Amino acid sequence: MKMKQKIGIFLYGAVGYAAIEVICRGYTHWSMALTGGACLLLLFRINRRLARRGLLLRAAAGAAAVTALELAVGLVVNRWLGWGVWDYAAQPLNLLGQICPRYSLYWFCLALPVMLFFGGGRPAERRS
Repeated sequence: MKMKQKIGIFLYGAVGYAAIEVICRGYTHWSMALTGGACLLLLFRINRRLARRGLLLRAAAGAAAVTALELAVGLVVNRWLGWGVWDYAAQPLNLLGQICPRYSLYWFCLALPVMLFFGGGRPAERRS
């Protein structure tokens, strides 16, 4: 994938995720736009790597990767820097208030259309 494509995907993820947060929560934080861009790039890479696997497996792998990135970002922006961008401490089965199964399910639901509609390319192209 060319750098221009990566930048475009990143920007779609940044703007798209920030828009989803504003629609659902009424606000967002700039760090979430950066994380959204990184997540969409990650989902594209997973989709290419697992191109021959089923849609549900690709979406599950994407949700796991987004959850891991959410944990990493949360530990930095919420715990280390103390910005308080989100807090899942009241959610069941949360880990340090940064991730929880409920939001992992949301990431799965968001990964499905990405995997389905934006996979693109033939298998030979997906290896690049």
